[in-house]
Amino acid sequence: MSFLDEPRPDDEALDAYSQVVTTVAERLTPSVASLRVVQRAGRGGVVQGAGSGVVISSDGFAITSAHVVAGTSRGSAAFVDGHEERFEVVGRDELSDLAVLRLDGRDLHPADLGDASWLRVGQLVVAIGNPLGFSGSVTAGVVSALGRALPLSSGRATRLVENVIQTDAALNPGNSGGALADGRGTVVGINTAVAGIGLGLAVPIDDATRKIISALMRDGRVRRAYIGVTGGSRPLPPRAAAAVGRSMGVEVMEVVADSPAARTGFLPGDIILEVDAIPIQDVADLQRLMVGEALGGPMRVLVWRGADTRMIVVQPAELEAA
Repeated sequence: MSFLDEPRPDDEALDAYSQVVTTVAERLTPSVASLRVVQRAGRGGVVQGAGSGVVISSDGFAITSAHVVAGTSRGSAAFVDGHEERFEVVGRDELSDLAVLRLDGRDLHPADLGDASWLRVGQLVVAIGNPLGFSGSVTAGVVSALGRALPLSSGRATRLVENVIQTDAALNPGNSGGALADGRGTVVGINTAVAGIGLGLAVPIDDATRKIISALMRDGRVRRAYIGVTGGSRPLPPRAAAAVGRSMGVEVMEVVADSPAARTGFLPGDIILEVDAIPIQDVADLQRLMVGEALGGPMRVLVWRGADTRMIVVQPAELEAA
């Protein structure tokens, strides 16, 4: 046996890696479409846009990145088997960079949505897009970071998308809106941006984004509450920490004029400790409570002001995203 014929120590691992990637690609590529859109531009002009989308139901619902279909209400979707479908934008949410589409076709090949909360750093992931329409694009890599926050804005509204997935699976032009899948072939993220050379970001599929997708499918929009404060996490003064048994809170840095917070007496320097008896230790804790259901009644917000606690009752208003 020659040297070239001898098995190498990593052959088995490489074969297993390739088998996972090819299996995921074969399973998901038929579910990923190339999206072609015509977007409005300044002074009445139009520009051609492109991206990818992921079919999630056999009767034509698909998801993509909101920025892929910004400025348009319809377009076409091309699949690797050569057929094309028209689609309409059912709903778009710039503050999560997610959009739901409805394709004309039926009997499509839906992808299975997974759960990004089970991902671990170093885990194999596969990015699948369809930038050219009939070929598909598959890259593989690992989860390089978890727990990142992606700031997004729409009009004057801003929001942090939590638990964004960072991966070194290369994202090619037109891959935005495509699938990020785990080794079982379930979609755990929607590719949204290139974070740097060799790094990509994906919006996770988790409980929060499932609710956003459901709201877009049902209502065409996502309702969010706001009270009108901006702030940041900070250590609590010793007396405050002793009072609530925690070490962190959210300090109010700014109170928006004519907002619910301004009308109910919030002041810069207040430290938010609890909302409806739920501990608040960082901005993400507060943001998670600002959902549509919060519009149904007042919130009781416990703050630390000066050297004592104070309860403020505030009725959230609906956040206008644009």
